[in-house]
Amino acid sequence: MTISTETLRKGLSQMLMKTDFDGLGKKYEGKVRDNYTTRDGKRIMVTTDRISAFDRVLGTLPFKGQVLNGAAAWWFERTRSVAPNHLLGVPDPNVMVCVECTPLEVEAVVRAYLTGVSSTAVLTAYEKGAREFCGHKLPDGMRRHEKLPEPILTPSTKAPKGGHDQSVSRAEVLEMGKVTAREFDELAEHAMALFSYGQRLCAERGLILVDTKYEFGKTPDGRIVVMDEIHTPDSSRFWFASSYEEQMARGEDPKSFDKEYLRRWLAGEGFLGDGPIPHIPDDIRIEAARRYIEACDTIRGSAFEPNLEPPLERMRKNLNL
Repeated sequence: MTISTETLRKGLSQMLMKTDFDGLGKKYEGKVRDNYTTRDGKRIMVTTDRISAFDRVLGTLPFKGQVLNGAAAWWFERTRSVAPNHLLGVPDPNVMVCVECTPLEVEAVVRAYLTGVSSTAVLTAYEKGAREFCGHKLPDGMRRHEKLPEPILTPSTKAPKGGHDQSVSRAEVLEMGKVTAREFDELAEHAMALFSYGQRLCAERGLILVDTKYEFGKTPDGRIVVMDEIHTPDSSRFWFASSYEEQMARGEDPKSFDKEYLRRWLAGEGFLGDGPIPHIPDDIRIEAARRYIEACDTIRGSAFEPNLEPPLERMRKNLNL
C-alpha cells in the first residue's frame, strides 16, 4: 500500500494552506484545522495541509489534510463504544461536520515509552535527571525509547497561539482551575480507554502506539466528548513492532512513520521550536507525507486514494457554498 512519488509531487501543486468560507460561519484557525461555527450549532472542521511541530506551523505536506481527515473519521467511527465523540459526518475528503463543543483547557497526553524530542517530552525531562513526570514516578536506569512500566497520563496545558504547551500533573491542572476534578477524571478515563483500544488495534497491524494526545470538549447538553482527532500521525507516535527490539539492541532510534521523522530532521537542523523555521526541501516534505500515508494505510488496512480536484472548488461544491 504505497503512493507514488509522482503523485506526491502532483500534490505539491494542490496544497490547501488556508480557507476563507465567509458564508459558513464564525471562523477559528488552529494550527492544522480551520474551524467554522454554524448558526445551527455545528462545527465544520476543515483539515488543511498545514504541518505543525514544536507548537509552530512549519508549512504544508501534500495530501496531509485528506489523509488526516480520513484517519480521524475512521477512528471516530470505530471508537464510539469506547468513548463518545463529536463527529456527525464527512461531506468532503478534507471536512468533518461535528457537534459544536466548548473545549476543555487541557490535553490528555498518554505515553507508553520513554521517548520524544520536544521540550515537553518525558525523555527530555528524564535525561535532565527528573525521576517524576507529571506526578508519575519513573525508575532509574531506563534507556531511550524503552517501554514504561505502564502507560501514564501526562496532561498538557493548551498554550495560546504562538506559545508552548506545558506538561503538568493532575494536581497542577486542578490548581490552575482549568477543569474540575470530576471533569478531569472523566476525560482521563476516556483517554486511557481509547489508548488501550488503540494499542490493541495497532498491535494487530504490527505497530506500536507509542504515545498520543486527545482533546476534549463539552457538548451543549454537558457531555464530555473527544474532539478533533484520534490516533492520527499528527497526534500520535507509531513504531514498527517487528524491528523495535533489534534497533533498541543496536542503540538506534525505532523506525517510525509519523511526524517524528520531520521533528528529527528539524532537530538535526538545530530547530526545536524557537527562532526562524528552516526551509524544508520538497524531498523531505514528500517523504514525510509518504510516512503519514503509510501509517494510515497500515492502520486502516486499505490504500489511500487522493482526490486530485482543486480542493477549494471541491469543498465549496460539497458544502453547498
